[in-house]
Amino acid sequence: MFADSIKAFLVVVLAFILASEAFLREVNAAGECGKTPIRSAAASLSPCLSAAGNARAKVPPTCCTKVGALIQTAPKCLCAVLLSPLAKQAGIKPAIAITIPKRCNISNRPAGKKCGRYILP
Repeated sequence: MFADSIKAFLVVVLAFILASEAFLREVNAAGECGKTPIRSAAASLSPCLSAAGNARAKVPPTCCTKVGALIQTAPKCLCAVLLSPLAKQAGIKPAIAITIPKRCNISNRPAGKKCGRYILP
């Protein structure tokens, strides 16, 4: 009976630690995107998924609109999203995804700016 109580306590503590760590990681990641959580910023770029994994794929106009708006409101957010673990899980290839602003002909893109180990073309 005592052993069961200890196990239950340890499970609760472990769950709390894991939840706290995930929350803190989310809060830290959201900083680049202002008040918008990085998950929401990433979800808003869902029209870009095919173009982010294939350099020859045509970039949908909705993707270009979303990327352009993101660059204007929070330019660092684009890098944060493209280099996030969430993007990796979605199959996004950063070296390809980073070319989307150029492929969209966004004139005010931060060309030549470093994004992790990548340079925006």
